[in-house]
Amino acid sequence: MLLRDAKPQPSAFESREERSQALLRRDKSADGHFFYGVLSTGVYCRPSCAARLPRPANLRFFSSAAQAEKAGFRPCKRCRPNGPPAEKEQALAVERACRLIKESDEIPDLKSLAKIAGISRFHFHRIFKSLTGVTPRGFAEAERARRVREELGRSGSVTEAIYNAGFNSNGRFYAASSAILGMTPSRFRKGGEGVAIRFAFGTCFLGLLLVAATEKGVCAIFFGEDRESLRRELEKRFPKSDLRAGERDFERLVAKVVALVEAPAQGLDLPLDVQGTAFERRVWAALREIPPGSTASYGAVAQRIGAPKAARAVARACAANRLAVAVPCHRVRRSDGSLAGYRWGKERKRLLLAREKEG
Repeated sequence: MLLRDAKPQPSAFESREERSQALLRRDKSADGHFFYGVLSTGVYCRPSCAARLPRPANLRFFSSAAQAEKAGFRPCKRCRPNGPPAEKEQALAVERACRLIKESDEIPDLKSLAKIAGISRFHFHRIFKSLTGVTPRGFAEAERARRVREELGRSGSVTEAIYNAGFNSNGRFYAASSAILGMTPSRFRKGGEGVAIRFAFGTCFLGLLLVAATEKGVCAIFFGEDRESLRRELEKRFPKSDLRAGERDFERLVAKVVALVEAPAQGLDLPLDVQGTAFERRVWAALREIPPGSTASYGAVAQRIGAPKAARAVARACAANRLAVAVPCHRVRRSDGSLAGYRWGKERKRLLLAREKEG
């Protein structure tokens, strides 16, 4: 997992007026650009410090912490201006927690993770979710799901794989196996061999499309240029499944998907077999709440799922979507309003949005 701090813009907050205004706003983006000292207390702080604002007559500005200390000021114990920024400390704490989760046989409890981070359980839970997009338990369960997938491919038996992945009992794993694997452990161990997936092609105003479904529901809707490339994409996604050309009754399902593409406001009254991580499923559920004719930014979607700092992760979840239009990732734009990319081509995205605005 990569957590990066925003780099401050050079040449910002150079004048006393700019610094004074940033201090009044307690502007976090000013942290690192300058520091301020208070003559009456002999303490210096970051611009974002929550301490009581000093009188202008007692205020001194410095370009660095070293400059403030050379002038005889001592660091504030609240904002710790001589240490790394709070955001960086939080990111490092979350990275340590993620590393511990990955290295532990058992899922560490929230109290233990928060203690290692040196903050309260509530504060740690909020920071972790804000930076990663999932709760600590959600991250741990996704990590354990990843382990069990790996173990099923190399362990001598299903039971051995279950225990190696950190499950305490067969019963606990089998109770969650469908959500984790999308199929039985033995079938997953064979690479999905035997899972029947029917598929067929259709045409719409965007060109050719492929619709595929398991017994649970529609599992793929792809746009493409020709049937062969669409079939290869389906085979790549489900390499050992039993792919079968849909019979005549399957054409009714394809017709419903085509109708959705042609008239999105009507909605899709079909079951979906949505397969993805816990975070991806949360993003996809949020996308389905965006009404036809409307759009949202990646940041807005991140806010909607309770992970305001996970805009990049939201973008990756959109790119991983395999259900075009049914999960409307085309309704997400960049924060500046531009279209951004689209798995099936930016031009298709533009046409879809134009069709939805027409109603």
